[in-house]
Amino acid sequence: QVQLVESGGGLVQAGGSLRLSCAASGRTFSNYAMGWFRQAPGKEREFVAAIRWSDGRTKYADSVKGRFTISRDNAKNTVYLEMNSLKPEETAVYYCAAGSSYFLLRTDFTSWGQGTQVTVSS
Repeated sequence: QVQLVESGGGLVQAGGSLRLSCAASGRTFSNYAMGWFRQAPGKEREFVAAIRWSDGRTKYADSVKGRFTISRDNAKNTVYLEMNSLKPEETAVYYCAAGSSYFLLRTDFTSWGQGTQVTVSS
């Protein structure tokens, strides 16, 4: 079982930036990948970004391309999400996830963190 612990959420003004971190421990998967999802009140959880551990290949939701960057630190077993130009509608709980994934599909992510709140004020 993989344990995931997120940090870095908070309150930021529209147009501002935040960096989320997710530290992983425990068993990892073959074709290991980590990702970020978010869930706003009353809405379904949606994919934000993911990264394949072996080669750093990344994938982003269209809505965040050019503004968000996912990266990893192999030595720390940590994944980051740098978020720039944040919008009020991106207020949500952001979840870290991990799984065995080559094509970085949403359904490949089977382990989840507890989530961290990101609030973007207008």
